[in-house]
Amino acid sequence: MSDLSATERTRHRRLREQGRDDRASLFEVLRGGFVCHLGVVVDGDPMVVPTVYGFDSGQIYVHGSVASRSLTQGSTVCVTVTHVDGLVLARSVFEHGVNYRSAMIYGIPRLLEGPEKLEALRCLTEHTAPGQWDYARRPNRKELAATTILAISLQEASVKVRQGPPGDADDPHDVWAGVLPLAQAWQSPVPDALVTHPVPEHIRQRTGTSL
Repeated sequence: MSDLSATERTRHRRLREQGRDDRASLFEVLRGGFVCHLGVVVDGDPMVVPTVYGFDSGQIYVHGSVASRSLTQGSTVCVTVTHVDGLVLARSVFEHGVNYRSAMIYGIPRLLEGPEKLEALRCLTEHTAPGQWDYARRPNRKELAATTILAISLQEASVKVRQGPPGDADDPHDVWAGVLPLAQAWQSPVPDALVTHPVPEHIRQRTGTSL
């Protein structure tokens, strides 16, 4: 896979050893979650909005109501995805940190319409809940008209990953130091009170799996 672009906005300045410059690392971060933070400027003020996303080999997709002020095209936005894998507890408070995986994507959003819009919604749905697109009812014309979906190129992106123990092994202070891992896992499905159908296999099999 090709390397990520290194622009003035995405090149690693600090903690360069945590930087990743390959596209495979970007996809690994994107596969590991389904909520991103979309940073935009609206009427001169910054706004950061959490939203569900989907992606393919070239673009990340975000969606929401047509009334949403954050889903505008024409101006550069910044999309971030972050996973916290643990607290790094060092011998000194100054050296405390976080084990994490993160991606930052810059781009000018493109408004999708027609078949491309529907395919992007399928991509987003399948990333969030694999198997659900073919199981549930798909959006009708009225629902599609009420939905905005934007595509942002993955061309300009930056990835950073921090793993491992504290970096102050030479500190003589005699206290415990190490990592407190953090993991998220899907729990057992909770059915709607009106549902009589059994839990479908594609949902049931996610119980106990990690994000």
